Order: sequence, then C-alpha cells, then structure tokens
Amino acid sequence: MTPVSKNIGVLGAGQLGRMMAIAGYPLGQKFGFVGNSHEEPSAMLGHIYTDADSVASLLDFADVITYESENTSVELIEEISKTTPVYPSVKSLYYSQHRGREKTLFNELGIATAPFKVVSSESELVEAVEQVGLPAVLKTTTEGYDGKGQFVIRKSEEIERAWAAMDGAEAILEGWVSFNRELSLVAVRAIDGETVFYPLVENHHVDGILRTTYAPALGLSAELQAEAESMVQVVMDKLEHVGVLAVELFETDQGLVVNEMAPRVHNSGHWTQMGARTCQFENHVRAICGLPLGSTEMIAPVSAMINLIGDVGDVVSVLKDSDAELHLYDKSARVGRKLGHINIVADGEVELKQRLTSLSEFVEIYF
Repeated sequence: MTPVSKNIGVLGAGQLGRMMAIAGYPLGQKFGFVGNSHEEPSAMLGHIYTDADSVASLLDFADVITYESENTSVELIEEISKTTPVYPSVKSLYYSQHRGREKTLFNELGIATAPFKVVSSESELVEAVEQVGLPAVLKTTTEGYDGKGQFVIRKSEEIERAWAAMDGAEAILEGWVSFNRELSLVAVRAIDGETVFYPLVENHHVDGILRTTYAPALGLSAELQAEAESMVQVVMDKLEHVGVLAVELFETDQGLVVNEMAPRVHNSGHWTQMGARTCQFENHVRAICGLPLGSTEMIAPVSAMINLIGDVGDVVSVLKDSDAELHLYDKSARVGRKLGHINIVADGEVELKQRLTSLSEFVEIYF
C-alpha cells in the first residue's frame, strides 16, 4: 500500500465497477464489489461478496464506498455513512433516483425542465394530462432506464393503456420537449469542491438505448458549453456532490432543458477512455479518494463511442484499427443488453464520419 492507496468498495459488480477498477489499479487502489454472482463483469477484478452478509463484508474491507447505480437504496447508504465515507453522498442519490424530486430540485435552482406532474392513479393522470398537455411521456418515477418504464401518450384515448403500462407504480408525466438534439455533460467534483468538466457530447438513441456518442457535440460553441457547465455547477454545489455527475440535456431553440442526472460514471462518458487525458473512471476514483482531479482535455479533435447492444459482432476487425479501442464486458448476449463499446478518435468530423463508415456493422451514422 502507498500513502494514496485506499480500499474502494463498490455497491454493484457490473461493467461500470469493472472499468472503475481498471482505471484505479494503476493509482494503487484496491477494489471490492457487492454482486449477485461470481460471473458478473467485475468478478475477476477484486474481492466480490455475494452472500447475505455481503455489505458487512464490504465494509470490513473498504476505506470508502461508491456505487454503480442511482437505484441503490437510500436507507442503505444512510446506514453505511455512519461508519464509512460514501461518495456520492446520500443527498445526490436521494434526488437523482426519483424523477419527481429531481425535476423539482432543478426548477428550484432555476434550471429549465419539461413541465411535469407526479401521479399515483389513473384519475390523477387524467388531471395531469389536462395540465401538462399532449403529447407527453409517462415514466415510472424510479427504476426506469434504457427506455424501460415509459409510455408516450399522443391522444387522450391512450391514457388508460399508459397507466396500465406503469403496473401500479408511481409515475411522472412529462410534457413533450421539441428538441434539436440530445446532449450530456459529465462533470467531476472533488471533496474540496474542485470541479472539472468534459466537453458537452451529442447522444443518439435507438429504442431508448444509447447507441452512439460524439465528443464534442458537433458544432459545439463555447457559449453552449458555458451554459451547461453553469447549470451543472449549481446542482453539484447544492448537493455537495463528490465524484462523477452526468447530466442529460435537450438542446432546444430556446436554450438547454435538463432531462435527468446520474450520480455515477455514465455511458455517455465512455469515450473519455481513449479521447481525454484522464478518463471519467479515473477521475471518479481520484475524487472519492481525495486525490487531485485529472485533466479533462481531449487528446484528439473529435472522438466517438459506439455501444455494442445484444451482439458484439465481428470485433476482431476493430482490433485491426489503430485509432479504435475495444471494450468488452464479459457478459452473455441478450437482446437489448449492453455487451461492450468501441471508442474511436479522429482529426476532424470528416475523418470521424469515414471511421464510423468503416465500422458500419456496429453503428448507425447520424451526421
């Protein structure tokens, strides 16, 4: 152990914890994970605890705790925090895991969101539609991801079916946002309040699942970057956030509208592994361990990330490309499942399009 080494406990053992460990080991950190089985992506990268006493075992090991998902129990984090530092803290988790609390916080901080209303019954949904208008999106307030737990309501005749799709769960009706593109900003805040930002990136989804990220967002202006950074800085300071925070936004003709946030390393930040001086995973480790944050400067003019969904395809061909980087998660194939990703760098948008064209088996091109 070195003077900066810590035992980092991770609640979760998926690919995000795996990539955190890969980035953290060169800094002298050690990792332990709470998971469901020894077959999970992080299983070979540290101690993995899977039994009924897994959290207690992790606490015996860890100097500091972090987590992979905003769906982690708030009560569990509150209890752990009594004896072991947890980053991001329970405050970040509390707001980010519930869409209603999250949007209320944004609005209180003067940050624009879609109009919304939390509903707990079909009759409340009917009233919410009258207030918010149609079209609108009905989502579960918790747990949903990658397009799950969502129903687009375009006409009042669909209200009954939309509510049935929630299966009795509390939901939030969000007004339709007419946007030009979807963006996200990955930021990192240290224990002492130091904050760094990666460039705004442009995200493209298919069936609610992120497929491709361009960094920086095409045609990104300094003014747009500054607008996004200002919004996210306010949120991070309010929450006294420590670690990575990813905020998803819509770019509209009237300015940026915040969609949601995630208090963790994020899929839209995977490009940083090849495209930035310090990747999001290393910077998260640095932040929660009280170490100086690393540079977020891009090391090539443009970068992109391609998710591998459901099937990895002929990834051997990717290894022949010196400007591409392959990451596989050691997960079994399943429809809609994220199995890995490809990072690429290029000298400009024209070359980036050429590189994406050469990888057309894996990606739809949105230029």
